[in-house]
Amino acid sequence: MENLNTIKEMYQAVSNGDFPAFLNGMDAAIEWNEAENFPYADGNPYIGPDAVAGGVFGRIAADWEYWTLSDLEYHESNGDKVIVTGRYNAKNKITEKIIKAQFTHLWTVNNNKATHFQQYTDTKQVADAMK
Repeated sequence: MENLNTIKEMYQAVSNGDFPAFLNGMDAAIEWNEAENFPYADGNPYIGPDAVAGGVFGRIAADWEYWTLSDLEYHESNGDKVIVTGRYNAKNKITEKIIKAQFTHLWTVNNNKATHFQQYTDTKQVADAMK
């Protein structure tokens, strides 16, 4: 339950706009992977919170008018794994296309810090909204 709470707190921080608290939930050497063919997967794996902040979230902020999460469900798995499912809701700044893409996030947590992240999502929907 402790691992689940760690991840829930990170999502709550994002929801509250507290990006520093979100990054603080990550281990200094977190290994972050975007889904294959996702627009920001070109930097995989991102190592460390600064790489995640710049390589993923900075680019999202530049490309999208808004990017929110909804329909979140949290699932504690065996050992150190936590699975989060939900939807990305976003509007592209250039095309003005809107997405409502399903996602699954697989987290690994050790000592109350996220050490690994793997995203799975509808990459086609996101890519189509960007062109």
